[in-house]
Formats: sequence, C-alpha cells, structure tokens
Amino acid sequence: MRQLLRLLLLTLLALTLAPGTALAKKGEGSVGTRVNVTVMNEAGEAIPTAVIRHPDEADRHRVNSVDGSWEEEVLYMPDGTELIFEPGLVLFLEISAPGYETQVIQYEVRKRKNFVEVKLAKLNFDDEEIEEPMMSFGRDTPRESDSSAGPAN
Repeated sequence: MRQLLRLLLLTLLALTLAPGTALAKKGEGSVGTRVNVTVMNEAGEAIPTAVIRHPDEADRHRVNSVDGSWEEEVLYMPDGTELIFEPGLVLFLEISAPGYETQVIQYEVRKRKNFVEVKLAKLNFDDEEIEEPMMSFGRDTPRESDSSAGPAN
C-alpha cells in the first residue's frame, strides 16, 4: 500500500513538473498573410512547370508539381528588402509556363482566404511555316566523284 501511494505521488509530481505542450497561437511565427496561387490550364489541370515571380524580383518561384500551387507570405527583393504580404497590399505577380501565354495579375491581399486561381491559355503558334536555313558543314556537301583519286590510305 505504501509503495502504491509513493508511486502515485511520484507520478503526480512528474506530471506537474513536466513541461506541457504549448499550443502556438494562430499567426505566431508567421511574417505576413499567406497568399496561395494555383496555376491551371484551360481544362482545370495543374501546370507542373509554371513559375511565379514579382516584376521587381529576379527569382522565379516554381509551383508544386502535383497540384500547381504556390504559397508564400513574404518575398525577398534584390535590394535586400522584404515585401511582406499584409492586408490591403496590391500584389503584382507574373505567371508563366513553357507553351502557355504569360499572365500578369494584380491581387489585393485580404486578412484571410487569399486563394487565387490563374488559368493560362495554351500558346498557339504554327511552326510549320518557319523555314530553317540550310547550312553545310564540311562533309554535308556531296563529294565530287573523281576516278583518279584512290583511297586515302
């Protein structure tokens, strides 16, 4: 009985002194308001090769190759400043992908639910009309047959 009481007291003491799991408050540790951009084609399928960039930024940000989404709450500009996404900020983004027309969108950041869907149109160009110039390189031109010339050995 005495050992059971001692075990119970030690367990209670350990539980009261053990650090509890602290729950983080919403927004704690985040810099700005999260903006989510999803890039799709006209059929509603994700474009895995799409990239997103701010016009003043040099870096291109790749979208998730599975669902075509990109999310961020801050962009780092070439001059070292941070563009923090805050409610009321008008954000310009350039979205492009190989084989699709590039779009520049303007979006005003809200307090929550910042989900933007961008549909890129397929780039239509007729490459059959393009004539490629013929350039000869050394042996590309046929040899003249000269019967007096023998093998090169």
